[in-house]
Amino acid sequence: MQERLQKIIAAAGLASRRGAEKLILDGMVTVNGQVVRQLGSKADPARDFVKVGGKRLQAEPMAYFAVHKPQGVLSSVSDSKDRPVVTDLVRSSRRLYPAGRLDFNSEGLMILTNDGELTRRITRAGRLEKLYRVKIQGIPEVRKLEMLRKGLQLGKQKLAPCRIRTLKKARNAWFEVGLRQGKNRQIRRMFERIGHPVMRLRRISIGPVVLGNLKPGSARPLTVKELEFLKKL
Repeated sequence: MQERLQKIIAAAGLASRRGAEKLILDGMVTVNGQVVRQLGSKADPARDFVKVGGKRLQAEPMAYFAVHKPQGVLSSVSDSKDRPVVTDLVRSSRRLYPAGRLDFNSEGLMILTNDGELTRRITRAGRLEKLYRVKIQGIPEVRKLEMLRKGLQLGKQKLAPCRIRTLKKARNAWFEVGLRQGKNRQIRRMFERIGHPVMRLRRISIGPVVLGNLKPGSARPLTVKELEFLKKL
């Protein structure tokens, strides 16, 4: 059965769907010895010889993990400054990649997998709500929270509406924030805009996958039910 080359490469765990497209455009992919540069080209992974960089693709078993990323860990597979990266937290023979990001100073739930297609589905804006527990400096006025709920204009970026629920009003307030959008440092930028910088940020769920009691630096395999839900996206 023929499939798009991007999907075949992603399924082999070599790159995300977007990364696979770049490999094709760069002339790194051959099918039965012929270089293919046309996006949308198809092949039969069971019959055709698909190579990337001269090496034949072999589909590797898929692996899926929920990880509790601590503060001070990069959402990456490597770092030029030799800082700790999130893939170091999982013991696996597979080449795992983060399905989404958390900034260096944030903590909480991440999903690591070698399934490029699932990564694309998880990171596509609007598909999944992600919940965060956020501690900020001070207590914002109701009107400022409404600005965030309706969606701010940050420079040239228009932020989508979000859910904000008050958890605790003390000297420094705690909120639960639900996003279906994933702009860079979005929550930190939102609260900075209304004059209440974030002091602590933890992601507690990605759709049906919850952080629960998973300790910082720990990982667990995704459950069958979690995977079924994610694959139906």
